[in-house]
Amino acid sequence: MDARTKVTVVTVMLFWSCCVVECNHPHPLDPLTPSELNLVRTIVQNAYPTTKTTNHNLTFNYVGLDEPDKPKILQWISSNPKTKPSSPPPRRAFVVVRFQKQSHEITVDLSTRSIVSKNVYEGNGYPMLTFGEQTVVSQLPFSYEPFKESLRKRGLNTSQVLSKTKRNVKVKCYYTNGTANLYARPIEGVAAVVDVDDMKIVGYIDRDVIPVPNAEGTEYRASKLKPPFAPKLKGIAVTQHGGPGFTIQGHSVSWGNWDFHVGFDIKAGPIISLASVYDLQKQKRRRVLHKGFISELFVPYQDPTEEWYYTTYFDSGEYGFGQCMSSLQPLTDCPPNAAFIDAYFAASDGSPVKIPNAFCIFEKYAGDIMWRHTEISIPNQVITEVRSDVSLVVRIVSTVGNYDYVIDWEFKPSGSIKIGVGLTGILGLKAGAYTHTDEIKEDIYGTLIADNTIGVYHDHFFIYYLDLDIDGEINSFVKSNLETVKVKDENIPRKSRWTVVSETARTEADARINLGLKASELLVVNPNKRTKQGNKIGYRLVPGSGVHPLSLLNDYPQIRGAFTNYNVWVTPYNKSEKWAAGSYVDRSRGDDTVAVWSSRDREIEKKDIVLWYMMGFHHVPSQEDFPVMPTLSGGFELRPTNFFESNPVLKTKSPKLLQWPNCTSQH
Repeated sequence: MDARTKVTVVTVMLFWSCCVVECNHPHPLDPLTPSELNLVRTIVQNAYPTTKTTNHNLTFNYVGLDEPDKPKILQWISSNPKTKPSSPPPRRAFVVVRFQKQSHEITVDLSTRSIVSKNVYEGNGYPMLTFGEQTVVSQLPFSYEPFKESLRKRGLNTSQVLSKTKRNVKVKCYYTNGTANLYARPIEGVAAVVDVDDMKIVGYIDRDVIPVPNAEGTEYRASKLKPPFAPKLKGIAVTQHGGPGFTIQGHSVSWGNWDFHVGFDIKAGPIISLASVYDLQKQKRRRVLHKGFISELFVPYQDPTEEWYYTTYFDSGEYGFGQCMSSLQPLTDCPPNAAFIDAYFAASDGSPVKIPNAFCIFEKYAGDIMWRHTEISIPNQVITEVRSDVSLVVRIVSTVGNYDYVIDWEFKPSGSIKIGVGLTGILGLKAGAYTHTDEIKEDIYGTLIADNTIGVYHDHFFIYYLDLDIDGEINSFVKSNLETVKVKDENIPRKSRWTVVSETARTEADARINLGLKASELLVVNPNKRTKQGNKIGYRLVPGSGVHPLSLLNDYPQIRGAFTNYNVWVTPYNKSEKWAAGSYVDRSRGDDTVAVWSSRDREIEKKDIVLWYMMGFHHVPSQEDFPVMPTLSGGFELRPTNFFESNPVLKTKSPKLLQWPNCTSQH
């Protein structure tokens, strides 16, 4: 990389940072700023005083933007979509704290610096586990004599042991001697049960002494790896001499024909809002997506033994997908032409925590083709028209324990939004007594991937909240089924054909769909608007592979994760219904999930509706996944369908090449 490239990268990063600082009027959907988080902390601490004698800690489990009601947001935007000189709706924060062993819900008005509502939650479940709580819990076993005796029995050095906790208050331990890959050296057969409110061990298990896997072959840090190395790849230059093709004002992004807002939440992570596309033919901007984010990520492991049966993680509701976002590494996580933005969340004491470079935004040119055609049927002519594809990507990485999740929102000039999901990081590993498959005489619930190391079978289920507003809030959900029809005319050689039979879902029950059972296209349409040819304008869900849970419906983890029972749900918009597994997921009982809401069978035809899409992976580990896993990718697309009058990128020009490559047509 030359000096010019370095300067370009720094300039872009500073440009983004300066935009965030200089915006005087925050957008109503902007995430809470560090000063706002500090203000919330002060107000709540004053209202819930703690003393050392009472031993009642105040823990901030969730602090997030309490968004204005949707009509107020839309009214503010429509008042002046360009300059927006008027003040936005009042800023409020929604807070969940643990105090005196109860979950308190608090709404803070930031403009009046006051609490406007309080409530003690008395339902099932507990709030998200904070990093602060995890740290304290992880240290408890080291002062617990039975645990220290278990280590001595196994010949392990206490200083080389790390404990990792999950909110179900069982603590797993790992041995770091000889490697930074702590997950590759699990201490099997030992588990401590912790009361998180009292921060003390209330139960302990030491069943079996199982060999701890060796450290050899577990290293993944480049500086620690030894030859031979893989073949070198040649350098690639990514430059934009004219600077980035997008602009950022605060958290609002404009690029090509797209405008949208980038938000952040400690549970959800990235939130894309107010995505609208400019229609060249109609000469106006049109609404597409009001709000989209990952509502929950469910990771159930398939080992039913004592130390593993509870290992069924809800990475958003229990651990905070946003809290776990990693700082992106320039030039590796993101290309040189990327701009970066920081994110902030509240620590367990309410103080702001910064995630540097939490988001990156960049124009992606990967040699893809937007559209093309070669025509050779016209005499004496060969016509070739090609347009190269460029898109804008918003990327984050969330590292939830052992797994790293790469999440992309990709905006295309054609009007499509592609959502990408990448899985990498470290497998969930279990220690075992085996070194070869011939030794195995029982079900080990996974794959033997190294000596004494089992990669446990598991799933990853993502459910996306997609509040599509196709040219407005009033939408309908249409299932266009592809059905086989017999050809009755005996004079025609064909015996069958297929046709499209469309069905508009009237209620929530009509819109629960498991993909792969029937050939169909799923659309969200505006029933009140049509193209010149009379087609209802809409957007189509182009799903990834149809993955369904394999657990029994009455299995406790599946009851809690009942949002995975269908790939598609559609519900009427309700501001309070945004967490698919419920607001209090830890030790929940499945009584506040999208499955429960949908069972009311409310009307959804010609309503403001939300599409919930569940995608996932069944993961059977293989040796190639060890010691660190190459990225496994999936995703889906939201694609315009009769939304435009014709191809919206017909008149789009390919980007100008800065330097023509060395190539020849000769063979």
